[in-house]
Amino acid sequence: MGDIYFVDDSEYKNPETLALHGGNYRFDPVTSAVTVPIYRSTSFQFRDTENAANLFALQEFGNIYSRIMNPTNDALEQRLAALEGGRAALSVSSGQAATTFCLLNVAQAGDNIVSSTDLYGGTVNLFNHTLSKQGIEIRYADPLDPAEFEKHIDDKTRAIYAETLPNPYLRVFPIQEVSDIGRKYNIPLIIDNTAAPVICNPIEHGAAVVMHSLTKYIGGHGAVIGGVIIDGANFDWTADPKRQPLFNEPDPSYGGVVWGEAVPQITGHNIPFAIRARVCLLRDLGSCLSPDNAFQVIQGIETLPLRMRQNCSNAERVVDFLEDHPKVERVIYPKNYDGVVGERAEKYFNGGFGALVGLELKGGIEAGKKFINSLKLFYHVANIGDARSLAIHPATTTHSQLTPEEQLASGVTPGYVRLSLGIEHPDDLLSDLKQALET
Repeated sequence: MGDIYFVDDSEYKNPETLALHGGNYRFDPVTSAVTVPIYRSTSFQFRDTENAANLFALQEFGNIYSRIMNPTNDALEQRLAALEGGRAALSVSSGQAATTFCLLNVAQAGDNIVSSTDLYGGTVNLFNHTLSKQGIEIRYADPLDPAEFEKHIDDKTRAIYAETLPNPYLRVFPIQEVSDIGRKYNIPLIIDNTAAPVICNPIEHGAAVVMHSLTKYIGGHGAVIGGVIIDGANFDWTADPKRQPLFNEPDPSYGGVVWGEAVPQITGHNIPFAIRARVCLLRDLGSCLSPDNAFQVIQGIETLPLRMRQNCSNAERVVDFLEDHPKVERVIYPKNYDGVVGERAEKYFNGGFGALVGLELKGGIEAGKKFINSLKLFYHVANIGDARSLAIHPATTTHSQLTPEEQLASGVTPGYVRLSLGIEHPDDLLSDLKQALET
């Protein structure tokens, strides 16, 4: 399998190539299989007692137990790290687990995170209820003005969290602007890039950590649930020990290791975020991705750049159609924004503006329900990023656990409908939209 946990710079930079060849896996050394095998094994044989001791002491890296490490997952993680321009990755059981791990990897009771207001409804729920009960405070800043993030920073701020392309607003996040603010205080930007793989590279613009829900575009077929955390290896976790205590103080759960110092020494890579998340959080919380699901996601990655191209192209065709329809009051799409928000879409996106489209129908909530119920080709499901085109009414589904005030703050109005464009022929998509609007 080659070196595990981390990936070196590839001579290939294009996503179409990295999606097939990224990482250290070339073929299985035992069988010569080109396709990554599914290693359905809970545990792995040690060469001898010295090898076992070294693995547990992190003096060498290898497979011990599938809750923490599995060869199929390793191939997936390396592929994703290469695709995002990172050095190491950790796959977990869902995108929600990835978000949770990202914050628990930097913050503990008494600490705070500064977060964008533009978030997935489930993330808001996680922040406002579950994490707050654990003593981690979430402070919200409006990404329209990056300076708002700096106003919330204090000595206990451990990270800034955001989404590249949050729905329902679909306003592209000011990645470089906020990353620069964070780095003034040695605070990393952690960004959820679920809605913009391939077309946006947050690490290139200063993000320290990128995460995805693998359930969406990367998996691409609505078949498996998973998540991933990618360490950009571009953040100095030891520059200010008081700012990042979890990486600069001895960890009693791992023999007193100081993660910020030990990991670069052992691996030769600046990836303490990924390693600590694996050997501490994954070890203790157990939210591991099964090798079968890792295998399925790898199949999705191989066509990801091609699908994203068609996804984005279909979205632009749909936007053009909806903008001219008399029953549509407003169309929400990244490139449609004027001013600085539109400029950010041009600055950070390459090869398309995403496959999510929001629309407000004249007639409010009843018009939205009627439209959803009249669709024939689009699936009515709570997901995005599928090869199939999807539609949903967020106020009664994905954002229903939020209060009315929280819904409006996140951009969900009663009559808002979200479309996730798939890879069908655009003429068929337009035909279905047309008949649903005219029913």
